[in-house]
Amino acid sequence: STLDASPRPAEPVWAGAEDGFVRIGPESEEDLYLCVGHIAFDDRNATLLTDLLPPLVIVRVADPHGRRLAQLIDLLATEVGVVAAGGPLVQNHLAQILLVHMLRAHAGQTDRPTGWLGALNEDGIGAALRAVHADVAHSWSLKELAEISHMSRSAFAQAFKSHVGVPPLEYLIQWRMSLARDALTRDTLSISDLVRATGYLSESAFSTAFRRVVGSSPAQFRNQARQPPRSAANGS
Repeated sequence: STLDASPRPAEPVWAGAEDGFVRIGPESEEDLYLCVGHIAFDDRNATLLTDLLPPLVIVRVADPHGRRLAQLIDLLATEVGVVAAGGPLVQNHLAQILLVHMLRAHAGQTDRPTGWLGALNEDGIGAALRAVHADVAHSWSLKELAEISHMSRSAFAQAFKSHVGVPPLEYLIQWRMSLARDALTRDTLSISDLVRATGYLSESAFSTAFRRVVGSSPAQFRNQARQPPRSAANGS
């Protein structure tokens, strides 16, 4: 569209799309082009990311990430516009890479975000977070994480909560349970395997933590995840 075109509701505009394109207003040398897409997240884990983001993230050309994002968008637009083997796979991976670069740009802006996303840019706290993410099965202690951050335990605990919003060991539990929910939803690990993968010494300890965070037992959660959606069950 032209820059001065009046906004219109998207649904009726897209109804008239031809080959995936729609135009609002006459052609102009100052046309504004919009490339629209979406990335879907599991509802149970989406808040880990969406709670940290504003409704709109703007990455400008002058931003060091802007050039990389432009290159990725060009690649993605090319993939969408051609029919080739592995097209959907390439599109999905490019979309994920695009999201990561957008998050990096957002995290690097002057008004840094709160939560783990912004904390990854902090030398000490970021090192501890990366260690937790790399080995979630390890029996992490506050002392170990503080040493990785080169801080005293009290200073580390205070800085971590200030940046991430929760104490270090509480974050570890929440992260483990997010991974557990994902594994149970996908049914990729048995509960006994999941106990070891998330660093618990017994199934009862894992179940207690899971119930506290999620609100149901691991078995109940997995059984519910296996059930088909109600609309599919009704044939609608």
